Formats: sequence, structure tokens, C-alpha cells
Amino acid sequence: MDTHTDPAMAAPPATPQTLGARIDAALADIADASAVRARLLAELAATREQALADAALRLTNERSAGLAVARDLAEAMDAMVAEGFRVITTRVFPPHNPTDAERIAVLATGGYGRGTLAPGSDIDLLFLFPYKQTSWGESVVEYLLYLLWDLKLKVGQAVRSTDECIRLAREDITIRTAVLEARHITGDADLSATLKERLWKELFSKTGPEFVTAKLAERDARHRAMGDARYVVEPNIKDGKGGLRDLQTLFWIGKYLYNTRDAEALIEHGVFRREEYRLFIKAIRFLWTVRCHLHLLTGRAEERLTFDVQTEMAHRLGYRDHGGTRAVERFMKHYFTVAKDVGDLTRIFCAALEEQQTKPEPRLGRLLPAIFRKPAERRIENFVVRGGRLDAAGHDTFEADPVNLIRLFHVADEAGLDIHPNALQLVRRSLKLVNADLRENPEANRLFLEIMTSRKDPETALRRMNEAGVLGRFVLDFGRIVALMQFNMYHHYTVDEHLIRTIGILSRIEKQELVEDHPLASKIIQGVLSRAVLYVSLFLHDIAKGRPQDHSTVGAKIARKLCPRLGMSDAETETVAWLVENHLVMSDYAQKRDVTDPKTARDFAEIVQSPERLRLLLCLTVADIRAVGPGVWNGWKGELLRQLYYEAEAVIQGGHTKESRTARVAQAKAALAERLSDWPAQDREAYLGRHYDAYWLILDTDTQESHARLMREAGSGPEAFGFAAEPDTFRDVTRISVVMPDHPGIFARIAGALSLASTTIVDAKIFTSHDGMAVDTFWVQDQGGEAVLEDLRLDRIEQTIRKVLAGGTVVPEVLQQKRKRRTREQAFTVAPQVLVDNNASDTHTVLEVNARDRVGLLYDLTRALVRLNLSVSSAHIATYGERAVDVFYVKDMFGLKVTSEAKIRAIETEMLGAITEKPKPKKAA
Repeated sequence: MDTHTDPAMAAPPATPQTLGARIDAALADIADASAVRARLLAELAATREQALADAALRLTNERSAGLAVARDLAEAMDAMVAEGFRVITTRVFPPHNPTDAERIAVLATGGYGRGTLAPGSDIDLLFLFPYKQTSWGESVVEYLLYLLWDLKLKVGQAVRSTDECIRLAREDITIRTAVLEARHITGDADLSATLKERLWKELFSKTGPEFVTAKLAERDARHRAMGDARYVVEPNIKDGKGGLRDLQTLFWIGKYLYNTRDAEALIEHGVFRREEYRLFIKAIRFLWTVRCHLHLLTGRAEERLTFDVQTEMAHRLGYRDHGGTRAVERFMKHYFTVAKDVGDLTRIFCAALEEQQTKPEPRLGRLLPAIFRKPAERRIENFVVRGGRLDAAGHDTFEADPVNLIRLFHVADEAGLDIHPNALQLVRRSLKLVNADLRENPEANRLFLEIMTSRKDPETALRRMNEAGVLGRFVLDFGRIVALMQFNMYHHYTVDEHLIRTIGILSRIEKQELVEDHPLASKIIQGVLSRAVLYVSLFLHDIAKGRPQDHSTVGAKIARKLCPRLGMSDAETETVAWLVENHLVMSDYAQKRDVTDPKTARDFAEIVQSPERLRLLLCLTVADIRAVGPGVWNGWKGELLRQLYYEAEAVIQGGHTKESRTARVAQAKAALAERLSDWPAQDREAYLGRHYDAYWLILDTDTQESHARLMREAGSGPEAFGFAAEPDTFRDVTRISVVMPDHPGIFARIAGALSLASTTIVDAKIFTSHDGMAVDTFWVQDQGGEAVLEDLRLDRIEQTIRKVLAGGTVVPEVLQQKRKRRTREQAFTVAPQVLVDNNASDTHTVLEVNARDRVGLLYDLTRALVRLNLSVSSAHIATYGERAVDVFYVKDMFGLKVTSEAKIRAIETEMLGAITEKPKPKKAA
């Protein structure tokens, strides 16, 4: 299809008249029934194909034409159904001596009933009979349905009498909603009119409150099923929070209560103001445009804006890179802004309904649900409590004192109250009062700081402020990141939602609600000297995202400006700025460096310098990682952070790190000797002499004991082999140890085998004993970031490792097959980078590789290290969504650091080549 064709040249949408004339011409000389069906089907298929082509063309030339396109598609479908029905009832099954029972009305229901269809939408039809269905009617319905099915349409159909429709609609809220939208297409118009009249008279007019309660409960359940979050980075545009279904729910309720034809009529009923109706139309047009583009782009009824389509969607909708923000991020920011508008409209709508239903003579009868009844009132400061919810005392509450715009959320948090929709509606209409004067008001800033650092529920209070539009206006830099997404697989939420969630996680840690997950943070937060510093740092740590400069540096500048405004001291301000600027440091050191290397602790402690900053940074880091999204935090990350914390604490306080290397080795051996008290003394002493000092300094006693027993069991000689798998559910990791005679490439082969077994290596330590035995230890997780527990799966891992080491499984071939499966990572580009660092360790060269994650990446990298004649002492594997960061502590073949510039360049070249390496089939590693 030529997308640059003049839209005026496109065929107009099919109508019953134009399609009917074409079909009559096509069938003019045909009498055979099968030939009639074939020709009719061909004409309908051509109409459908043309309608989709016209839709694509119109969307290309009119980027906001989604709603119009949806109406065009519905109109074309109307024509197809009407003309199919006409041919069937006049040529295929013409009624002979028709009785009153042989009348049929064909109605569109559901979304199709509204007169809108997305390219992949279901076609919902109601075949309406006056009484029970006849054999003639059954033939007509069946013929028409098979036509539509042969067109590859997804058809939802119901065949009912008028009485059945009334009865079933009374019993089932889903059916009631479907027939609420029923629209006559063809057939007996009197039947359709009768159904509509009876529905309103016998059902709708008497059950308004019941319907409202059911639809709001249904909406809440749908939100929970979708994660109950508006700002997830792969949103469902139909059923997600802030999506099309939420707007449709509002219209259903309005139509049910007021018997309206369209949303504009809600203005007359006082539910929306004119500007709010315009916002409603703007939102529904945008969402329909996105939905139609999405269906055409994917070729199916896809409702999720997944990463692999977002970039192309942004291009189709005309977004461009600007000011450090990518086009796809600007598009998604627009989407989330619209989703927020939908939330605003929902609150306004509910407030208007509630206000109308508490009048002395409610229009909808007396049997109203509790939320519609006028509650008792009591005053708190400048507000009133109505039905357990905080409301403005009057329409001038905010105009009289703009500080009340902040105080509302403070009082709600202090009193543990929900906020009345009426108050939120008034807040939204008063946002112009959140100006420079209010931002500099000392009382407003005091209240805001208390909200942020509340010991009750600061997350909910801040989210309410954000949803109401107050937060982004009161803190302008926060306003810049409202609805801002980061186009990567690591972050699950928009930046503003992430910041608010970090506050919630920290609050739960402080309340001792997450002791099992975060024992260290839960303990040390009690000793933090300034809670305000910690909470404000979390609120600001990502506030400069989306700018061309480094967000940590810019965030620190924002902190130095905002903190004094909030009433914080110079010392507190400087600590907040330091935390914001260094908020990634602890995570980077824990996940990208060997925390057992003394230099790691020394370097980190040199940055932190004080026990208080160490405590603050640990708490901030835990909350930050945990609030990134589901499944990002796990026990292994917690273990790495705890190890780094204790090592750094010892350096800062001048502790055990001053002990001599010899003394520490002796202590480790003594601890293991005690564990091996069941061994003969001669065997025990012989074993303690098998390892080099590094082994005793790096591994804990539990691991050393496991290795000792494994090595004894494995024996000696060329065929010696030992395998042990020990799950650790607290740390969400399984330790896998392999013992065998050392030879080049063992680490690479085992890494490949573990990749074949669909596990993820998060850490590895590689040692060779004095007598030439390799002792390789891997800490692995399943693909969900948890320990591998099942015995059957652990047995398969062992067998896979044995086969690979024996040469029975060709790793490159199998990995190549796995790579052929399309993954979400392919939607992203990660610039490959290899960093060679000789300062990060006293004894090793540290290689850091950044690349797009993929199946077998670690295997390819470790094979490259074998070719480079480098020995790996430890490997640390981290993934951040689509980005993999693999760090290797290596030595050259002489056991020294790599210092030659030529060798360093060779490492960079070889490792960069490994990132994009395509394994050669039929060759073992």
C-alpha cells in the first residue's frame, strides 16, 4: 500500500446502498446457491479489505483520526451485515407465507453497538426474535454467521427473544451493559425499538444505583487484575487503568442514569463542564488513534503497548526526539498524561453523581447505595468529613487560603481519611492557585515536608497529590517527570510513580513490615539521625531523569535549591545533595565489583566516608531497587548489599581489615578444621594445604565445608568429578559447585551448560588447588530471579554440565537455536562497551562488559577470555532489563595484571567481537 496516496482518492466507506448495488450486479446472472455464496463472500471480503486499507491510509494522513476511523470501520461492517442479511432473506432463504414469529432484527451490541470498531475488534451481534426462534430464523442466522466466520472475523453472537433479553439483562450485569449499547443494523426495526423501550421502562429506569455500584466494582476488579497501576511502562490501552474501558464505563453509567445518546449530553445533566467534556473527547480520540494504529501494526487485536511496538508507534504518530528525550518517551509521556486525565474525569464524574444523589429529591429514586446517601458531617480544620471522607468545607476553601491545597492532603494523611471526589474535583479546578507565592509559602512547605516524611502513609498522600495535579505544580522539577517513562526493560513504572513507590517501600521498612526481606535496612533505619534527609533524598533521586545532562548531578543541584525551601538546614541539604548525586554508587559497587576483594570495600568507603552516610545510602539503595518493579529485587542483591555494607563499615571504623593476610587465612582454616572434626586428622591437615591463600580469604566457611566434602567424594585422577547444588531461598540463589581436574575452558563450558539449562549466573568464583583441581562455584537463579529448588531440575543441570564437559553436547549449536526465538530485548539497542580497569583491584585486572542481554552472552564472553589466555578468578553478572553488565576479575597466564597497552587493546577487540559473535555450528567449545 502506498501510504503517500492522496486521501481524496481513497474509496468512501461502504454503505448498504453502495455495497448493495455492487452485490446485486455481481449476483445478477447467478442462480446456483453455492455460486451465490461464493460471490457474496468475495464481495464482502473485498469490502473488508478496502475498509482496512482506507483505515490505514487515513491514519497515515490524519494522525489523530482514530475515532473517525473506528466509526468508518463500524459503518463498513454495518453495510456488510445488512447486505449479507438482505441477500440471505431474499435469495437464499426467502420466507414463504411469513408469520409474525418469522421476524428478525439484527443489532450491534457492546463496543460495536457504540458505532466504533478497531481493526481487530470482535463483532458483537444480537439476533432478536419476537418469540422463540423458528427453523427459518435459525437457517438465516447460521448462514450469516458462517459468512462472517469465513471472513476471519471474531464474532460474538446471541440469539434471543425480547423477553429473554430483559430477563438475562436483569440477571447478568455484563449482558445488561451489552444491550445498553444495542443499536439496530437491519431487519425488523420495530423489534429493536420495542426492546429499547422495554429495557428503559422495565429495567434501566429502576436500577440506576445498582448498575453504578456494579460497574464501579467491575472497574476496580479490572484494575486489580491489571496491576492496579496507571503508570506501568507496557500499558494495556483498553483494560488498563486510565484506558478506553474507563472512559466507556463513565459513558455507560451516564447513559444508564440519564438515557443519553452521547457524552455531550452529560453537560446538560451537570456531570461535566464544557471543558471537561472537551477533555473527555480529546482523551477518547487519542486512545482510539493509538488502538487503531496498534491493531494495524501488529495485525491482530493487540491491546498492550509492548516495548517492541512503542518506537514504531511513536514514529507513526509523528513524535520526534527533543531536548534529551527520545521520541518514544515523548509518545509514552503523552499516553500517561492522557491516562491521568481519564483518572481526573473519573473523579469529577463520581463527585457530580454523588452531589446530585444527595439532593432532597434524588432523580433516581430512594433506593440508593450508601455512597449516594447524604452522610453526617464533622469539621477538621478547614475541611469537613462526609461519610468518612475529607471534603472541602465550601466552594471557596482553596480560593480563601491556597495553603489548603497542601493542607488537604496533610489532614487526610494525619486523620487516616480518604479524600472526597468533590474535594478532588475542586482541587483540579483550583490548580492555578499553585503558583510561585504558594511554592515559597513557609507553611505550605512545612506541611509538604511532613507529608513526605509521614509515619503513616506518605506513599498514598503523595500519589493523591500527584493524581490531583498538585505535586507537579508545587515542585516544578517533579512536574517535568510526571508521566515520563524510560524506554528500557528494567524500569516498570514512569519516573514519578517510581519515586512515589520508593517512599512507600521506605515507609514499610521503617515500620518493620519488611524485616524478612530487608533485615539490615530494617535494623539500621532505626539509627538514622535524620529521617527527613532520607525521605527527601528518595523523593529527589531520579527527579532529573529525561534531561540531556547526568541526572544524578542535576538532581543534586535541584536538592540544593529545594531543601532550604522545605526548611532543611545547610547540613541536611548537603547530605541530601550527596545522596542524590551518589544514589547509584552502592548498587554499582555491590553488583559490578567483587565485594570480597578488600579494595572494593576501601574504594567504596573512601566515597562514603561516614557511618551515617553509609546507613542512609544502604536504605536508599534498597528502596530504590525494590521500587523499580516486580521481580527486580531478590535475596541475592540483598546479600551483596549486606556484604558491602559490613565490609565498608569495618573500613570506616578501622576494624578487622587491618588484620594481616596470614592471620585471616589461619582463622579461615581453623574454622573449617572445626567443621571437619569427623575427618581423620591426617586427611584434614592434608586438605587444608590444598588451596592457595585467595581461596581462604574469599569464600565463607559454609562454602568451604561443602567444597571439602565434595572434593573428598570426587577423588583424584583424570576422571575425578564432583557436582553439588545447594539452594538458598533467603538469598534467592542456588550455589552450584563443580570439582574436576583443571584445564583451559572449563569455566566457559560450564557457563554454556548453565545457559542451556535456562539458568542465570549472578556470581562465580574460580579456583585451582595446589594439586591441579579446579573448584568452580556458580551462584545461579531461575529466569524468575529465584533459587532453583526442584530436584529434577537440579539433576538435569548436572547432566547437562556432564554432557557439555564430555563433548556430548555442542553448546554453540544449541544456543543458536535458542537465539532464534524472538525476545523482547530485540526492541532495544545497547551500545556495546568493554572497560579494562587496573585500579579496581590490587591483584586483578577488572573487565566490565556492557551489552544487550541475550541467550549465551556469558558463554561467548568466557570463550573469548580463553582465547585471550586470561584466567578468571571471579565473575559478577548483573542484568538491568535488556542491558547486561558482566564483570570479570582476570589475570594473565603468568598470574599478573594485564598492563600492556597492546594486550588491553586486544582484549577490547576480542570481547567486543564476542558480544555479536555468531557461533559456528558443529564445533565444540
